[in-house]
Amino acid sequence: MAAPLLKSLAESLGSPEPAVRLILSLVIGYPFALVYRWFLFYQPATVLHLFHTLSGLALAVFNFGPQVYHSAVCVLVQFLMLRLMGRTVTTVLSSFVFQMVYLLAGYYYTATEEYDIKWTMPHCVLTLKLIGLSLDYYDGGKERSQQKSAALTSVPSLLEVFGFSYFYGGFLVGPQFTLQSYKKLVARELTDTPGKPPNSALPAMRRFALGFLFLVIYAMFSPYFPDSYFLTDEFEAQPFWYRCVFMLLWAKFNLYKYVTCWLIAEGVCILSGLGYNGAVEGKHRWDACANMKVWLFETTPRFQGTIDSFNINTNEWAARNVFKRCRFLGNKAMSHILTLLFLTVWHGLHSGYVICFSMEFLIIMVEKQFVALVNDSPTLTKLANSSLYPLLYVVQQFIHWLFMAYSLVPFCLLTYDKWLRVHMSVYFLGHVFFLVAFLSVPYLRKALVPKKERGQAKQD
Repeated sequence: MAAPLLKSLAESLGSPEPAVRLILSLVIGYPFALVYRWFLFYQPATVLHLFHTLSGLALAVFNFGPQVYHSAVCVLVQFLMLRLMGRTVTTVLSSFVFQMVYLLAGYYYTATEEYDIKWTMPHCVLTLKLIGLSLDYYDGGKERSQQKSAALTSVPSLLEVFGFSYFYGGFLVGPQFTLQSYKKLVARELTDTPGKPPNSALPAMRRFALGFLFLVIYAMFSPYFPDSYFLTDEFEAQPFWYRCVFMLLWAKFNLYKYVTCWLIAEGVCILSGLGYNGAVEGKHRWDACANMKVWLFETTPRFQGTIDSFNINTNEWAARNVFKRCRFLGNKAMSHILTLLFLTVWHGLHSGYVICFSMEFLIIMVEKQFVALVNDSPTLTKLANSSLYPLLYVVQQFIHWLFMAYSLVPFCLLTYDKWLRVHMSVYFLGHVFFLVAFLSVPYLRKALVPKKERGQAKQD
């Protein structure tokens, strides 16, 4: 009965049925959170773990049917590793290898030339959770752990691990959160009114409304910017400026589907209390599970600003569990490269991911050099603070989103024959631009920065 209704709904909306199932599943998280608040808030931890496990499993079955066993196997194996292997480096390495190999095998056996919503989508979120769990347990045995807030002093129970893994607010698309945060939720500590359900309905509805707004915008405009148009002779016959503008607008609207999912999921976490982040100057914050800084995302003219505003929890997970743990290398650039390499592999096996994240590294490196150049040059600093800045802002935004789009093309088109065709159609604009920019910085610095400041910058 449900399947024909979903199929009809998907056809009427002009969307794939898996996408409709996913959005419905995210929205169903709100009734689950209300059940928890109204009927289960004061129940023992065992009851809450069971509720979170069964509700998450129900969403998994609704979306992926019997393939839910993949996640159950990985959760069970992770628990056995913690219980049987103890708080050791071997546990951490075994967890990392097993979870990543399982995920990559899933990518390999289910891969197509399109981005499909299948069981590997929530599984990549779960993979980070379980690897992070082993690291947090390991940190709990170190006297001077730099990850004290997430460190686990004792091995969690099987039911606790399942509840943490399948929690309905984060199982499908994130956000990432630690077992310590989940334990605080179950212990009724994540609330602005001690001992009572949190007053989080209004903040949750705000995020839901914002997510719904982005969904409407995406549904209205994305049909005008389909991925498939890039691969047509008609697109290649368009003027160069048209191809660039199309690519820019395509990227902007294409990212809104991610923004929609993360905002709706965040609202579920806020409603349950997991999004509570304490109070500052008497004002309660609900951003512990924020995956988007919407205002920054929409207004920043910098690539770093977009990265800082987008998929925040995953970036924080990578910074905490990869970048900072590479400190022993003594080289931030190498730590950054290894972090991006991990994220590349974690996303999948397609060549498009490699190109996307390598472009990200190149973009950020060049942007940092230009920011330093502007800060050190009196002429450029004066220009940036002049009445011409609004015009400069528009130009900067255009450049920013054009090359964000150029990097996003491989990420979305996946295979080299597709993204290479698009990059060729714009004459490898992104690669040429950043190569020229990188090579020109030393000459611009010599021309625009006083000798004294150049010497000081070199010492720094």
